[in-house]
Amino acid sequence: MSPDHSDPLTPSDPVAPSDPATPAVDPTDPIDVLDAGDLARSAGEPRTRVVVFGDVLDDVIVTAATPAAKGTDTEALIRHRAGGAAANTAAWLGSLGGEVDFVGRVGVSDRHRHAQLLADAGVLPRLSYDAHDPTGTVVITVEGEVSSMFTDRGASAALDPDDVPDELLETAAVLHVTGYSVVHSRTPVPLRRLMTRAREAGVAVSVDPGSSGFIGRFGVAAFLDAIDGADLFFASPAEGRLLTGLDDEHGIATALAARFGVVCLVQDDGGAVLARHGRSVVDVPSVTTRVVDPVGVGDAFAAGFIDSWRTTRKPGVAARRGARAAARAFAVAGGRPPA
Repeated sequence: MSPDHSDPLTPSDPVAPSDPATPAVDPTDPIDVLDAGDLARSAGEPRTRVVVFGDVLDDVIVTAATPAAKGTDTEALIRHRAGGAAANTAAWLGSLGGEVDFVGRVGVSDRHRHAQLLADAGVLPRLSYDAHDPTGTVVITVEGEVSSMFTDRGASAALDPDDVPDELLETAAVLHVTGYSVVHSRTPVPLRRLMTRAREAGVAVSVDPGSSGFIGRFGVAAFLDAIDGADLFFASPAEGRLLTGLDDEHGIATALAARFGVVCLVQDDGGAVLARHGRSVVDVPSVTTRVVDPVGVGDAFAAGFIDSWRTTRKPGVAARRGARAAARAFAVAGGRPPA
């Protein structure tokens, strides 16, 4: 990928907050047609906050400088960054100008550091802490545009969905959670309870399934039952194949859209296949950019989408926004926006 100087959200540009204005509809554009007939929220609608619940971790990102040699040394670029899929999404949302609350759990010695990093990104952190377990850590190995993860969730393993107070939901437009909160829990009941409380409060529920490996071990049917009824669903092609048993990406998106309100199958290049029940599936192109590493690209896409959708309620417009945020994520090291 190379820089696209014509795009208003290229990674070198300042952060651009979402524009709630509804653009003109192009009848020849399938993405605009997908949105046709939708009504944007009133400009006076007060509920635009996003509540993000889930992991906040420390990432160790390893990019080999030479082919990996087993049993001996390999030269590599190793970087330490704040991470966690949920916290990354919250940080990207904050950087885009959204009002964001993040509920997570860290080790006691890291509480102030992670709270400050989130606050610097424009997020209101609501962190509990663990006196026994340290903050979780992920070792990420990067090969081109593909990354693999070795995960120790640490303090995040004790995160409780009941830690999200009703008062927080009463001011929110969207609740965003990740699949890690399902697959690593003793029981999915507390997360189901949180999703039910959100719906009763009039809050849309957004889910990022998180990891095909963990979902496979947890059980596909049990996972789908745990997150049933989500309004927004952001999956990778690998996660989509696992969850549906299908190979064709349009078929995957269509099948998932029958269960969830709006589905984005986020591609490795930051584009997406977009589907909503009862309407045609459309391809959302990626935005050309330079590539530093692919860490957090899906998190940034979800943030860009949610930031737009919370005010416009137009999935096509929001997906374009997501692709632009994903392009910015490719161009920075780690899963968070630059400070």
